[in-house]
Amino acid sequence: MFDRRLVTNFDWVLLTVVLMLAGVGILNLYSATSGWDVYSLPFYLKQSLWLAGGLFLVLLICCFDYRHLEHFSLPAYVVTLGLLLFVLLLGKTSMGATRWIHLGFFNLQPSEVAKLVIIMALARILARTVQPSGYRLRDLWLPALLLAPPFLLIVKQPDLGTALVVVFIAASMLLFAGLQPRTLLVLGVGGVASACGGWFMLRDYQKARISTFLNPEADPLGSGYHIIQSKIAVGSGGFWGKGFMAGTQSQLSFLPERHTDFAFSVFAEEWGFSGSMLLLLGYLFLVVWGIYVARRAADRFGMFLAFGVTAMIFWHIVINLGMVIGLMPVVGVPLPLFSYGGTSMITTMIGVGLLMNISMRRFMF
Repeated sequence: MFDRRLVTNFDWVLLTVVLMLAGVGILNLYSATSGWDVYSLPFYLKQSLWLAGGLFLVLLICCFDYRHLEHFSLPAYVVTLGLLLFVLLLGKTSMGATRWIHLGFFNLQPSEVAKLVIIMALARILARTVQPSGYRLRDLWLPALLLAPPFLLIVKQPDLGTALVVVFIAASMLLFAGLQPRTLLVLGVGGVASACGGWFMLRDYQKARISTFLNPEADPLGSGYHIIQSKIAVGSGGFWGKGFMAGTQSQLSFLPERHTDFAFSVFAEEWGFSGSMLLLLGYLFLVVWGIYVARRAADRFGMFLAFGVTAMIFWHIVINLGMVIGLMPVVGVPLPLFSYGGTSMITTMIGVGLLMNISMRRFMF
């Protein structure tokens, strides 16, 4: 029998915020690409179709109880590992990276799917291993074993940005679950040591990105061009901005990748500091609401699942905005609901669907 409480507890607030952010993102995409000669469907229409597909998935996800995912999380994890291996062997290569599986009408990026699957699997582990006094280092062998294979496969593609997001999500979920101070100290020292030692394992272009981040003016027409033009675009917007479709850096094509990784630079130039603050407040509300959903979840699995999805959205926002204003190296992480990309939009909307599912069933035990 259908439970009417599912309708009365539908999370309209979350859906409204998501639609507002995605709507602004499509308008921004229209401005960023209006001057391009595109002989197929324009980018903003493709993004609208991805959003419509994402909304369908949200409604579909809301129809079943998220608790079933706890049983499917490990099989899904195995399938995702298989997809990541398939990418390395037979995946589509573009710009020196092999990250996609060509499906004819759609290029599937399994590393995006891996984020959600790792969140599900970690939520299952954390929900079943309660540690009231906090997790010790020896309690973390199973999460570490779960995280290592997909991390290494994603680094191998190479996709360092997504690999780092996966690590940040897992670290956030473990912190949320609770770590003993000694465990936190050991992990912190180990993280710093790994970051230092990892420098020698990076490819030349990855080292160049970090060098460019530290000193972009060293090669202003080469490796430093993206970040220099992005900072000019963000700064030239001033307080009120130059107006819709009136940004010189974007409309005159000085700003590369302005429809994907640097979409926020276009927005900041056209809407200035005031518009950027409103957009960031929208994202802040989305993250806070996600934590609110996690805190009100009916069970531990739902709580960790909601927090993991929120952490995924949070780290994407932080890393992308850090990239475009020069606070982080450029690692190709899209801004959720804003940057052009079918896989990113669908992954984010599946995450939104999971949050709404957990929110709707908070009263069911």
